Amino acid sequence: MTGTPLRLVLVDDDVLVRSGLRVILEGEADLTVVGDAGTGREALEVAARSDPDVVLMDVRMPDMDGIAATAELVARDPQRPRVLVLTTFEDDDYLFRSLQAGASGFALKRSDPDELVDAIRVVARGTSLVLPDLTRRLIASHVPGRTRGAAALPDLTAREADVLRLVAGGLSNAEIAARLHLSRETVKTHVSGVLLKLGARDRTQAVIAAYESGFMAL
Repeated sequence: MTGTPLRLVLVDDDVLVRSGLRVILEGEADLTVVGDAGTGREALEVAARSDPDVVLMDVRMPDMDGIAATAELVARDPQRPRVLVLTTFEDDDYLFRSLQAGASGFALKRSDPDELVDAIRVVARGTSLVLPDLTRRLIASHVPGRTRGAAALPDLTAREADVLRLVAGGLSNAEIAARLHLSRETVKTHVSGVLLKLGARDRTQAVIAAYESGFMAL
């Protein structure tokens, strides 16, 4: 990859985890670690100073947990930084609450280094979901069951509705373009329109809205 490296902040209350992540991530030419923190409150301070593109956020931490820290980061600026939650996936309730708070995705702590690096790049680009199958199942399992269309999304055009279904299915912009026989730029325009109409900061939040509204059947 070329261009300015993505700026990262690492947040975990285990200093060894942070050190290990730093070694992995700084080995990538397109990534640079600009700060780290051991609590959610420290994460807010570090993020304010370092202006990261992506924050890798642990959930369970002292002082302020990752859910509250994520919500505060989103409240400060809906567009940046993106938050990638690091999880063992042992408590999916905490994980779903992190997504509700505004996290753009999650990565498993047991992931291979290449998978973690790819997840960071996906979150930064915003053109697909991280771990789409797991994300979709997590959202569906935590949203109260509703009849399809019970709370329709009336402002969406028919094409935007098609795009939202495919986004919720975990397809990337390139895959959606191929499926609907559209250019990638056209798909990007439709996705942007969907996010705007739903008031969603990213694809993950759009998928949550799709399930919560009943647009997507559980």
